[in-house]
Amino acid sequence: MKIKPIFNRSKQRRPLFKIPKDSAPYYVITGGPGVGKTSLLGALEKKGCRVVPEVSQKLVQEQQAIDGDGLPWKNKTRYRDLLFERSLERFENAMDEQQGNTPVFFDRGFLDALCYARISGIPIGNTMKICAETCRYNDHVFILPPWKEIMRTDGQQRLDWNEAVFTYNKIIQTYRGYQYDLVEVPKVPVGERADFILDHLKGR
Repeated sequence: MKIKPIFNRSKQRRPLFKIPKDSAPYYVITGGPGVGKTSLLGALEKKGCRVVPEVSQKLVQEQQAIDGDGLPWKNKTRYRDLLFERSLERFENAMDEQQGNTPVFFDRGFLDALCYARISGIPIGNTMKICAETCRYNDHVFILPPWKEIMRTDGQQRLDWNEAVFTYNKIIQTYRGYQYDLVEVPKVPVGERADFILDHLKGR
């Protein structure tokens, strides 16, 4: 099945296909703001795992550099569109480059862009829904719960506890809405978190 490009680009996407959920080696690690995702992905990478970084930070930097409007404080819809498209492209690139069943860990996935849309009250079009239903990560998605003790505020990210809890719940709703099973990663030191994920994969 071919799908039309999401954003009227001249480049035609290759056909998307539904990956068998139980065998797909593409794992999402998600969660609200300030929950330790970056540290966890770094620990997994040090253990020799393949890691695909989050899209949003680079996207914001690129848009600021060109004075673009694809920023959450300028044009939420445009930002959502770019976030979804870039995340989908990274997923497709990972499939193209994949060798064997070595697990690949994504710092958030394209469904997080749909979660952002839900939080922001932005309608989700049929093409995005088709992509989300057709292009599948592994059915087990690792989610990091809100953790007050490690939350921090810095120059790029102002964190609020209530916002973190709200976002966490919306992420759960979004992924479950697309038939994914959420695996909550415990609040333990980062090395133990990485071991928890790898042990979970071994036990499947």
